[in-house]
Amino acid sequence: MSTDPSIAAAVPPSTGEDATTDILDLSAVDLSAAIHARRVSCVEVMTAYLDQIERLNPVVNAIVALRERTDLLSAAEERDAQAARGEFLGPLHGVPLAVKDIDAVKGLPFTQGSPIFRDRIAAADSIMVKRLRRSGAILVGKTNMPEFGLGSQTFNPVYGATRNAYDPTKTSGGSSGGAAVAVALRMQAVADGSDHAGSLRNPPAFNNLFGLRIGYGRIPIETKDAFTPGLGVAGGIGRSPADIGLLLSVQAGYDARVPYSNTQDPAIFAEDLKRDFTGARIAWLDDLGGHIPFEPGVLDLDRNALPAFEALGARVEWDRPRFDMGKVWRDWLTLRAWMTASNLRPLYDEPAYRALLKPEAVWEVERGLALNADQVTAAQEGRTAWYEAVRRFQERYDFLVMPSTQVFPFDVAERWPTSVGGRAMGTYHRWMEVVIPVTMSGLPALNVPAGFDPAGRPSGIQIVGPNNGERACLQLGAAYDAATNWVRRRKPALLDPS
Repeated sequence: MSTDPSIAAAVPPSTGEDATTDILDLSAVDLSAAIHARRVSCVEVMTAYLDQIERLNPVVNAIVALRERTDLLSAAEERDAQAARGEFLGPLHGVPLAVKDIDAVKGLPFTQGSPIFRDRIAAADSIMVKRLRRSGAILVGKTNMPEFGLGSQTFNPVYGATRNAYDPTKTSGGSSGGAAVAVALRMQAVADGSDHAGSLRNPPAFNNLFGLRIGYGRIPIETKDAFTPGLGVAGGIGRSPADIGLLLSVQAGYDARVPYSNTQDPAIFAEDLKRDFTGARIAWLDDLGGHIPFEPGVLDLDRNALPAFEALGARVEWDRPRFDMGKVWRDWLTLRAWMTASNLRPLYDEPAYRALLKPEAVWEVERGLALNADQVTAAQEGRTAWYEAVRRFQERYDFLVMPSTQVFPFDVAERWPTSVGGRAMGTYHRWMEVVIPVTMSGLPALNVPAGFDPAGRPSGIQIVGPNNGERACLQLGAAYDAATNWVRRRKPALLDPS
């Protein structure tokens, strides 16, 4: 085996962090560069991360199904031997990664948070996991999620709840809650995740991180129906947009099994994200004209983040598409129920399995089974009309920005908020309605940290780009990060060994 020059070219240059910096503080970009320059060994990296997992994971329960230390160190030794021969597999060579339990990793538990699959072991890797493995990542285990990814609160009867990195009495968010907490607490450098209703936006907002929801097809996902664009996508969570870009350069790319997958070269995401935003126009959507309720303090904190964009030379205007936002919500409810019922009906139809489904799953399936073809078609047409309204609105703006969540992190024992800003939340997910307009548009969105309230609770805002604009989102996110520095200046107290 010989070194592939294209792989070496795909490894981004170091951003300048000193090689003597503690391994756990290295960004994913700098960790990759350090491994490729052989300034650190893969065994040293694996040991550092396993020690951190051993120290902090019992507090927060972010990583589950962790493999044996001896097996992982052996895998790291193999990566070191390859490195010594100049045989680097890719940008993630020797990087320890736990994969969200929504994806199959061959040989590891694949529960999706359900007691029905408590003992299931994946027989093969998913498309994305194959790419991670091919790029040299060492897959150490899984990250926790709610049952079947339903809900923005990470708890399930198999592994329990995942706790917030900044306050373990609070929720981590969801459904990529385990991934976000693992990254925030330096138990891994970057993480994959998925997002249907905010799962790559809400957990990063609750844990002071970046999280990218991609456009449909950017990262191919195998589904039973390859010809109907879904609402759920994969993506990444990191401590910087550049880290997410590095991961995306591995995750993304065309796959013939997914006919709508994007054909653009994924290597662009690992390139330098510097860009001049002088004169860029940004629309701040705020609460969508009073349609979205917020917990007191959230919207004020999010608005306080806007001057950072103006400091970059951008122009921020308060504006919104003129559209019936109630219809967007109702159409999403229909599509959500239809898609959930399609996936879970085989389990629902078995009485023994149905008894093991959480109430929210049963509710979704039963609503989906009550739908007819005309209702689903009308909701799909409504989704298209909303996309067209946003597309026309974006002709005036380079980016849209809006809050990522309507509440601050709440008690970890609470299933979901039943009231927000004095308004009753009629469903288990309405408290996250602010993310649904982006989901229904199919556009990419990057959560960026918005800061902390006086009680130390974090919040975040979404940068929404045009269709196929994931790189543009990462570029604006990188400029915003350089201006605000939230991740580096406000670390979780749990990271202090004292």
